[in-house]
Amino acid sequence: MSQEVLAMLHASPVRRVIGVGTVLTLGAVAVYVALFEPPGAAIWTVLLLALGFAALWLSNRMWKATLHHLELTDTALRSSTGEVLVEIADIEALERGAFAIKPSNGFTIRLRENAQAGACRWEPGLWWRMAGRVGVGGVTPGAQARAMADILAERMAGGGRG
Repeated sequence: MSQEVLAMLHASPVRRVIGVGTVLTLGAVAVYVALFEPPGAAIWTVLLLALGFAALWLSNRMWKATLHHLELTDTALRSSTGEVLVEIADIEALERGAFAIKPSNGFTIRLRENAQAGACRWEPGLWWRMAGRVGVGGVTPGAQARAMADILAERMAGGGRG
């Protein structure tokens, strides 16, 4: 089987900036309130600082994660870093309906019970893997995600090449 890339999923530049900017703003406001307009009890100040610094850390992780993209090949869905998210042979179902638990503009992959799920991972704004599921999407364009999901569904059904 070839490793030809059938579809790619990139973070949309505008959505990337808006997503990172929103989380960054949340973090900055929480830290500002905790330091310059502290609430009455010390516990609330500590919680606001923790929330603020967690949001600042998350915005940095999201910025770095969305520099990469996802690639669908004949055999696997992988990151541009080379990490394999899921082998097509290990997929049980593809969930992309309006009521599916999935990332924004994306889809969720449910793995077979005997599949190697891999460690829980989260690349904010791009993909996550947890408990036998892989979520794809976030700050990605919906059209690219739909095209990737359509090709993936065709591959799962055994259609096309390979």
